[in-house]
Amino acid sequence: MANLVAGTPLMRIKVLPEFAPPVLRRRFQRSLSLRAAIDGVVDRDAPVRVRFAPSPTGNLHVGGARTALFNYLFARSKGGKFVLRIEDTDLERSTRESEEAMLRELTWLGLDWDEGPGIGGDSGPYRQSERNSLYKEYAEKLLESGQVYRCFCSNEELEKMKEIAKLKQLPPVYTGKWATASDEEVQEELDKGTPYTYRFRVPKEGRLMINDLIRGEVSWNLNTLGDFVIMRSNGQPVYNFCVTVDDATMSISHVIRAEEHLPNTLRQALIYKALGLPMPSFAHVSLILAPDRSKLSKRHGATSVGQFRDMGYLPQAMVNYLALLGWGDGTENEFFTLEQLVEKFSIDRVNKHGAIFDSTKLRWMNGQHLRALPFEKLTKLIGEHWKSNGVLTESEGPFIDEAVQLLADGIDLVTDSDKELSNLLSYPLIDTLMSSEGKCMVEDKLSEVSASLLAAYGSGELLGALEEGSAGWQKWVKSFGKALKRKGKSLFLPLRVLLTGKLHGPDMGSSVLLLHKAGTCGIIAPQVGFVTLKERFEMLRQLDWDVLNKDQPVFEPATN
Repeated sequence: MANLVAGTPLMRIKVLPEFAPPVLRRRFQRSLSLRAAIDGVVDRDAPVRVRFAPSPTGNLHVGGARTALFNYLFARSKGGKFVLRIEDTDLERSTRESEEAMLRELTWLGLDWDEGPGIGGDSGPYRQSERNSLYKEYAEKLLESGQVYRCFCSNEELEKMKEIAKLKQLPPVYTGKWATASDEEVQEELDKGTPYTYRFRVPKEGRLMINDLIRGEVSWNLNTLGDFVIMRSNGQPVYNFCVTVDDATMSISHVIRAEEHLPNTLRQALIYKALGLPMPSFAHVSLILAPDRSKLSKRHGATSVGQFRDMGYLPQAMVNYLALLGWGDGTENEFFTLEQLVEKFSIDRVNKHGAIFDSTKLRWMNGQHLRALPFEKLTKLIGEHWKSNGVLTESEGPFIDEAVQLLADGIDLVTDSDKELSNLLSYPLIDTLMSSEGKCMVEDKLSEVSASLLAAYGSGELLGALEEGSAGWQKWVKSFGKALKRKGKSLFLPLRVLLTGKLHGPDMGSSVLLLHKAGTCGIIAPQVGFVTLKERFEMLRQLDWDVLNKDQPVFEPATN
């Protein structure tokens, strides 16, 4: 039994060299015996090097972003390097536009890489499409050692093998037709120009076991695999071969990736062993699931980082939320900055069970980070949004500062600020009075409060108080309530309804002061539907309280 230890993973393969062709058997046996004795360990004292290796065939999915984040956090927490590698061997689907979009989105998240596109490094190039000569070099080494052989099977022959295996209820593995071919048989096909692939010899018996840093012990039977292709007939390398060569030549110490790559580990581990290269530690992160526990996909709504960015989410909120999808620091705390995540992150606290993507939780998280911004940055962000959306004609000033301060608690996304401000500036008085709760207020002598309020406005007393700011407002309210012999809810709720047209909302005094300022600052866009205080009092003056509960118009016709 041969053992290969790689970091913490333990790999055991029972080596059976008798499947090698006679001409290679002696050399191949020595090769396997030598490699069986190699301690295939990535030096534990060597610096931590991790990689994120996306395929540029679409947008950066939140699952990919989380994988990148976990790699970044692991590297930063260990003082190591975070390498970005582009796996663009799928020439038909890979595009430079997709690659550039992924780089932008990683940069937006704040996940800066130490080596990779745009930066370079000692292990480049960092695009697989630029590393073909390296793959061919290692493939030739395996061919020379006898651990890879040329396979001249046609597609028709391979399909027939699959059909026979299916009829026998066996795994659809390659039967090894060319594994034992003589040199003369191989040369005959080469002379005819027959296309061929490179196939890797897989031991016919034994098991391979790794100790995954997240999942614990994982093992496979080797007889379920069959000899697999590492180089296609067109000279292009296969994914598993590229990844193994890249990770080895880039000195990657830890491979942290999605659990869907777990089956690939078997092929990659065999290639590491055959090349005599140290194997990294593996950690396979669970999938991100939709609320119905299926794999998160486009049918569940937004799934790419770019979509969430365009919807107004903050990068720090996305990073915080993605980190919590399968990881926690062991406390009740859920709010983390990127710097705090680096300090707290540990791979042994990553959960192996699937994490549910909850868009409501993400929105809440964004609100937490939005309100944690320095006030100047928050007002700049929202002010610029209001101006660009045509809500206001200016992006900064006292009105914007006060509006943001008043409305911030109701804003989870910057885009929410439009609705919050429009709601403040609107005056749905009649709808409110016609509601069940509003009718109760009408019956509680709301008309008397309205008459007194109209008198205070007409005399200039109320406007004078508003000009004095918060202190003037509070002094006036106290005097007004005393005159009506009302206080508490019986005073403030009627005032809120009459002045704002609503039963609920942010602080009433601050709201009224802001409405007064909105009528004088001149920056409210006409299309917003702002009802000024003057217009509100005109509506109150025309209101016919006697017909409020009847199926009749509630406003008296204007007289000339």
